[in-house]
Amino acid sequence: MTAPESPASSPALPPAWPKKAAWGTATKLRAWQAEAMTKYFDDLPRDFLAVATPGAGKTTFALTVAAELLGRRMIDRVIVVAPTEHLKVQWAAAAERAGIPIDPTYSAGQGKTSAEYLGIAVTYAGVAVNPLALRIRTERSKTLVILDEIHHAGDALSWGDGVREAFEPAARRLALTGTPFRSDINPIPFVTYEPGPDGVPRSAADYTYGYAEALRDHVVRPVLFMAYSGQMSWRTSAGDELTAQLGEPLTKDMHAQALRTALDPKGSWIPAVLAAADKRLSEMRRNIPDAGGLVIATDQESARAYAKALKAITGESPTVVLSDEKAASKKIAAFSAETSRWLVAVRMVSEGVDVPRLTVGVYATTISTPLFFTQAVGRFVRSRSRGETASVFLPSVPHLLTFANEMEVARDHVLGKKESSDGDMFAPEDALVAQANASESGSSELLGSFESLGSEARFDRVLFDGGEFGHAGEVEVGSEEEMDFLGIPGLLDADQMKTVLRQAQSSRAKKQKAATVDQAERAAQAADALTDMAIHEQLAVLRRELNGLVAAWYHRTGQPHGVTHTALRKECGGPAAAVANTEQLRARINALRDWATRKTS
Repeated sequence: MTAPESPASSPALPPAWPKKAAWGTATKLRAWQAEAMTKYFDDLPRDFLAVATPGAGKTTFALTVAAELLGRRMIDRVIVVAPTEHLKVQWAAAAERAGIPIDPTYSAGQGKTSAEYLGIAVTYAGVAVNPLALRIRTERSKTLVILDEIHHAGDALSWGDGVREAFEPAARRLALTGTPFRSDINPIPFVTYEPGPDGVPRSAADYTYGYAEALRDHVVRPVLFMAYSGQMSWRTSAGDELTAQLGEPLTKDMHAQALRTALDPKGSWIPAVLAAADKRLSEMRRNIPDAGGLVIATDQESARAYAKALKAITGESPTVVLSDEKAASKKIAAFSAETSRWLVAVRMVSEGVDVPRLTVGVYATTISTPLFFTQAVGRFVRSRSRGETASVFLPSVPHLLTFANEMEVARDHVLGKKESSDGDMFAPEDALVAQANASESGSSELLGSFESLGSEARFDRVLFDGGEFGHAGEVEVGSEEEMDFLGIPGLLDADQMKTVLRQAQSSRAKKQKAATVDQAERAAQAADALTDMAIHEQLAVLRRELNGLVAAWYHRTGQPHGVTHTALRKECGGPAAAVANTEQLRARINALRDWATRKTS
């Protein structure tokens, strides 16, 4: 067996435990990693489950455990099981820096690898192909198996069975996860389940480090969620034309169709939100010159269309990563090392992939389960220096806003939770993902046949640290009100961010109040001026004002002028505007202004 690289010849894997550098590591561990290491080596269990939020440093923790076990001669070999091919390569690179060379190109049934390797990296799917070959390999040496994102062992019954068969004889197993456990009730191999207060079995982690703790320790970035609403129009498969405001109370099917309409690249919502996200990215790059953005798309066709829209906005071609590309890993690695602005992906960057310079995201996918949402947001929280923040743009869809507000909530895998496909928080996500990635038409199959007729975007609100910030009324994209939030500095800690958000909201509210008072004063002055006019002059001025407001209402709602006049007569009474008196005209003007205020609020 070839010895691993010496500490002097290998870059340091930050950090090491507890005071000495173990097998090529040098700097100190983060507090949670040191605490988890202490617990691990105090108990030295055969199975250990560590739950840590994305970006906290699970890879560093696992490889430091592996290095220490190798140093103590408690293991001879390491097997890493990861969800994707790209993550195999990422694990191999990190392990090399730790002085633990592993082969990421190994495939089940391959047999021997080079004597220079201390281990291999495989995928869960690869394990299921030939678990017996991996079982034999595991039995031949004292093996540590690192199960990255262990919840994937329940993706299919064959995967779970394969993992159990292959690694049952392992000397030690270290399971990792950074997201809420699975939505289904398939037991995950090598995970302990204990009855909860209600008697239902729940997964029991040996060590947990959540997003709230990581945020407190400045290990991850605070995330601003920029929510955008707007009016959506579509035609159903039955031929009905529907219009709805994104985010307002709707049926499950209408929510899904409104979201699909918003994400249609042929509409106006996506280009407007991409432009807003690019403005936010420009603000971030003032303080973080290499800051990058990621658009997460539902399928390949949408990804290419979003990339085209971004090129029109920025003048720069974004990197596009499709789920079935052989060069996907190389593209991600190249983007990570560059300073280009945007990356567009279907799912390759949804879990575990480390691109620390990503600070702005656009959640433009119809996959909306808590597991996938947390994985996606996890791509933006990896902090490199104190004060960095992240911004994620998303549709104002109730369940997505709920996920954003519950980022700090830790969840366990509940075996007694009934599997549901009703679109709630626990709906199974893997069938949706597989279907979306199966073909370029996957997204339309997910939500049923319909035709998007048009969409518009409106800035809705900012969600941060469980609070909501925004301006009263509809805020147009590109307005000063929107820029109050898009222009927030990129280097702020959580407390500073809350202060800036409150100031932006308060300052605009004062301006709006002043404008309202000024408008009221002008209206009073106009009323005084009217009293000095002859009756026919007053009637002419009021009719012009009413007709102007009716025209503005048409441009805003699309409601024909005659329909609006009829509705005003029905509400206020009186004859047609041409023969109405001054009191009746004023009543209609005030009613129409009231409609506008109520629609805005």
